[in-house]
Amino acid sequence: MTDIAEIFRRPEFPKSSSYDPEWMMDNQMGPNAVWLAEWLTEGMDLREGSRVLDLGCGKALTSIFLAREFGVQVWAADLWIGPDHNWRRAVEAGVGSRVFPLRAEAHSLPFAEGFFDAVVSVDAYQYFGTDELYLGYLARFLRPGAAIGVVVPALMREIVDVPAHLLAPQANGKVFWEDECWSFKTSAWWERLWKRSGKVQGVRTDTLPDGWRHWRDFERALEAAGKGIFPSDAEALDRDAGATIGFARMLAERGDGEVMNLYDPALGTQVGLDH
Repeated sequence: MTDIAEIFRRPEFPKSSSYDPEWMMDNQMGPNAVWLAEWLTEGMDLREGSRVLDLGCGKALTSIFLAREFGVQVWAADLWIGPDHNWRRAVEAGVGSRVFPLRAEAHSLPFAEGFFDAVVSVDAYQYFGTDELYLGYLARFLRPGAAIGVVVPALMREIVDVPAHLLAPQANGKVFWEDECWSFKTSAWWERLWKRSGKVQGVRTDTLPDGWRHWRDFERALEAAGKGIFPSDAEALDRDAGATIGFARMLAERGDGEVMNLYDPALGTQVGLDH
């Protein structure tokens, strides 16, 4: 029998241990975002009162964590989850004055250049950030020198063919590997991409020790509690044991140069392409 309480006692994530496991499970949209946010912010210097963009915040668990633990103001942006629900969760968590939910598409962010003191993204950046142009676009919303931090599901090694154990159906019928998993990249891949950008500096990447185990154990907790949105991937993650699947963290700061918004439809007018 799975001991759910034991699963949530993680010495690797001491801040997260004060959060209600039921709350984390009821509002999950994938691997435990609170654990991942705690790991991410170990590498960031977040100051009380700072303005932070939480990009792809899902059900705002990460936004609430940031506001509670660091006293920052968080713009909780997501495309799929409406701001009404995220606002309610923020109010119930006691951080309604510091979390500002909105619906936003990652390529059309409604913010002024240089507005934020930090940008974070947990388990979302892989859906849009593999675009060679995206990091430069996102950096424009940071003040020079401000930090960007991202955690994503990742490959632990480069692959050409998907390992058979990730394609084999689990006992519940679920196959782990879907086409969307090709957005998973290695930390070295992300480092090369980010270092090619002239818009950021101080790029650092690494992987979460035993990341696969944390993901698997959270899946097992969801199974035991009957709170999974989708069939569990615990069996596939257990088979893999971190040989292929885990998490990568990317950290950098915005440089001093100007950044053009290459996704702005009005850019054509600015450079005279409407003539």
